[in-house]
Amino acid sequence: MTKQLRVALAGNANVGKSAIFNQLTGLNQIVGNWPGKTVERAEGTLHFKGYTIRVIDLPGIYSLSTFSIEEIVSRDYIAVEKPDIIVNVVDASALERNLYFTLQLLELEAPIVMALNQVDFAAKKGIRINAEKLSEILGIPVVPTVAITGSGINELLTTVIAVASGEKRLKPLKVRYGAEVEKKVQKLQELVERKLPQLCQVYPARWIAVKLLERDADVEGKLKNYEDGAEVLEYADKLAAELEKLHGEPSPVILASERYSIASKIAKDVTIEEAPPKISLEQKLDAVTTHKILGYPILIGVILAMFSLIFVGGSILSSALDSLFGNILQFIKDALIFLPSAAKSLIADGVLGGIAAGITIALPYIVPFYIILALLEDSGYLPRAAFLMDNLMHKIGLHGKAFIPLILGYGCSVPACIGCRIMETERERLLAAFVVTLIPCAARTVVILGLVGRFVGLHVALAIYIFDLILIFILGRIAFKVLPGEPVGLIMEMPPYKKPSLRNVLTKTWSRTKDFVYIAFPIIVAGSLTITALNITGIIKYITAGAKPLISGWLGLPAEAGVPLIFGVLRKELALILLEEALPQGMKLADLAAIQMIVFSLVVMIYIPCIATIAALIKEFGWKKALAITFTDIALALLLGGIAYRILLVFMPS
Repeated sequence: MTKQLRVALAGNANVGKSAIFNQLTGLNQIVGNWPGKTVERAEGTLHFKGYTIRVIDLPGIYSLSTFSIEEIVSRDYIAVEKPDIIVNVVDASALERNLYFTLQLLELEAPIVMALNQVDFAAKKGIRINAEKLSEILGIPVVPTVAITGSGINELLTTVIAVASGEKRLKPLKVRYGAEVEKKVQKLQELVERKLPQLCQVYPARWIAVKLLERDADVEGKLKNYEDGAEVLEYADKLAAELEKLHGEPSPVILASERYSIASKIAKDVTIEEAPPKISLEQKLDAVTTHKILGYPILIGVILAMFSLIFVGGSILSSALDSLFGNILQFIKDALIFLPSAAKSLIADGVLGGIAAGITIALPYIVPFYIILALLEDSGYLPRAAFLMDNLMHKIGLHGKAFIPLILGYGCSVPACIGCRIMETERERLLAAFVVTLIPCAARTVVILGLVGRFVGLHVALAIYIFDLILIFILGRIAFKVLPGEPVGLIMEMPPYKKPSLRNVLTKTWSRTKDFVYIAFPIIVAGSLTITALNITGIIKYITAGAKPLISGWLGLPAEAGVPLIFGVLRKELALILLEEALPQGMKLADLAAIQMIVFSLVVMIYIPCIATIAALIKEFGWKKALAITFTDIALALLLGGIAYRILLVFMPS
């Protein structure tokens, strides 16, 4: 009988945790959300030496405090769910900072195996870690790994099983603080053990005591549910106040300083400095790409190159697939000649036409984008872009970190909205989410490049993107003035440049493309089928007639364009696919006037986000704020679409 194991990967961001996760689980991954939270949850399974191992990739965090939902999710999973083993992934080139988190895991009394990752990168920096000595000090197994190449992964798994089976015993380090702090921790621990025995069955008593001295709001909230909780809280507050009086600093800072002191001592004991290495190519690249002058032309070049590659690659693929599927569809239509015309139309135009449209119009632009985004993520360039954009982002009340969800927004608005959680305050998260919904996601890129880029010209498509950025800046500035509060400074880690791993890039691309195919294709087919059915029944005429004053009168579009704009709320690329199907018999996308193509793309780019994005906004901010963002986007799209049509008539008379 196969034995079961639950293993959680925990560590700071950018330490190679995802690379280890991918090495362990390959394509056997499920990505969802933590129950009741919008934090991403990645799970995977593997079989090794008679064990079925379920691997949970915890969010990348720097501590087990309560500064973010990710930290609460991680620590509650470790303490409450109690996985069999925690694999603490540590960056060997930044050991001292990473050990701060390791010490907190030890305080939670979790069974830990350390993956000392990126030892190759540490060696390039002239750093060598004595893994045996580190293991001896911490009392846990330490396995050197290079996740990207898979080096040490087999040994890591073998060690995990040895610990889980009891073959290898752990003698974890008991974290002890300086005399004054330790005395108060022990006093409080005794009271916690006496007064809160039920809570001590979930969390270690010492850990509760430490967290109370740190004035941890989440733990304080838990104590309020217990009869003697108020007494313990009062005593903890008294001890914390005594510490603060003695040290002249807030108690969380005192405890953090103590931990850093321990981490620093351990790191010094096990680190061997080798001959100083020459300045590496990565360091030179880092200096150039974050340069206060040179960095910006490089950033602009990267973005232009990205969209040019997507357009060129997408156009070539789209034309080739269009020709192929056109012939296939014609062959199928001829083969269905025996069916009644309505049934033939539903099958050929509705179902098969929807599938063909998804493959020929959407995928050619989405797949290249996902490949390029994965390359940028894996190389370490995105945080540099965030650093460069910090000053500009401050103009709209955000900081450079917001640039990361903005870039993610070019892929999909849903993870971009969720990514706004990296912002520190509720105000910044809301402001970032509003801005993110205006970013043309991959689905909207399909419309812009597949319509304007393909039939009007790439330069016009790029002009639409530039207009969008100007609009975002103006609206962000207005929202910044309307929403109360002050912007926060940028504090983020700059991970080292790394050669992107082909396996990682392909895994990320496949995972995102698979999600798109599973989620989008059924909606595209359903939408295509609906339009075909509306056409057959003649209902579409009533819809187009009702929407005509707005669609034709104000926006200058064919009356039939009202249908794809309405159904486009399901998926944005659906708007382009349905537009082709909704046009009068014999009319193709290429027959639209250039002005109409530009206006249609502009409206689709700005108006109501897709249903999935609205759902993400409701979950993040509640339905009132989500609807406010949604209706603002709709009003803007219709207003600007009509204005653009009238301005373009002057410069591009039809």
